[in-house]
Amino acid sequence: MTSFRPLLARPQLVYLVFGADTYHQEAVFSIASAVAQAGDDRPFDIQVFTDNPMPYRALPVRVRPLDAEMRREWSGPHRYAFRCKHVVARKVLQASEKVVLIDTDTFFQDSPMQLFDRVKPDTLLCNAFQLRYDECKETVLYTALAETLAERDLADDQMRLVNSGVIGLSHANVATLDRSIALMDEFFPLTPGAVTLEEFCLGVAAYRTLKIDQCTDVIHHYWSRKQLFRAKVRAWLHKHEQTPLSAEALADTGKVSVRLPRPGAWQRLLYKGATLAVPKAQRQFIRELLYGCCEHPNEFDRACSAVWWEKAFHNAEKRNRGPIATAQLHQWLDQWAARKLLGRRRIAIYQHLAQARSAR
Repeated sequence: MTSFRPLLARPQLVYLVFGADTYHQEAVFSIASAVAQAGDDRPFDIQVFTDNPMPYRALPVRVRPLDAEMRREWSGPHRYAFRCKHVVARKVLQASEKVVLIDTDTFFQDSPMQLFDRVKPDTLLCNAFQLRYDECKETVLYTALAETLAERDLADDQMRLVNSGVIGLSHANVATLDRSIALMDEFFPLTPGAVTLEEFCLGVAAYRTLKIDQCTDVIHHYWSRKQLFRAKVRAWLHKHEQTPLSAEALADTGKVSVRLPRPGAWQRLLYKGATLAVPKAQRQFIRELLYGCCEHPNEFDRACSAVWWEKAFHNAEKRNRGPIATAQLHQWLDQWAARKLLGRRRIAIYQHLAQARSAR
């Protein structure tokens, strides 16, 4: 007699994390923010599919081991890494009523239950709506696929593209992931270099069959300005890595805000005037360095200083149309107006940028 395992009624929050330490750092913070926003009552489970269980040892998660052979299999015939996301979501969804798969470069601004409340049998939950398909006519996803999709009645110009930083589905819609996986395998050879093929195929698979909902009010997905938010996350980890579930650590997740840590408009105007004393060729460079010298009241915003300095140096090299030698950097920072404006931070800036340049 065949036995059937009942579906897990508790919603499942799922992460897929492998590779560089940065992704594990992001995931740890995202999970901590989920726990903080959920409060004492956490009526959902957290699963982490990962090649490195150590970063999650102090967190309330179920670790699912992920090895190289599994990744090869899940990435499919074309070794498309983002295909693994849909395979993992499908695997968990087969045994669960509701699943939300979330990218690591995220953090919660509200309870994760807000996500699960939006996961319904007739709905695909994504992170955000994006452009209409006909607004992307210059991309390979349009030039290579639009005609085929129209002929097969899979999509048209009115289809909204989705951001798959969040993928939320109910058990009734396992077939949506089957379709998206099949479309990835079919279209990958036709769309070279299209890293967003995964979320595009998800949108096609759900088009006309499911409603689309989004959750930017619950999740901040920092796919833009990534280095600034990673600096905030590293600062939180430096402070709380050993006790990520302490009351202080959970409270501090709320201090890692969506705010870009840059000076206010009046202060930027002040910098613009003050740098008029700097030689014109270095003026913009010094002005951008000052962005990283701003003494923000939030400790996690202050942790972004080095990111601003590196960005200023990168921009200066673009304007210079080539690398800037450390001797030239020293000369720029040693100019009297730069010395006065940068003050005690000048030496730290030079040492950091010189080290970063040599590490390239």
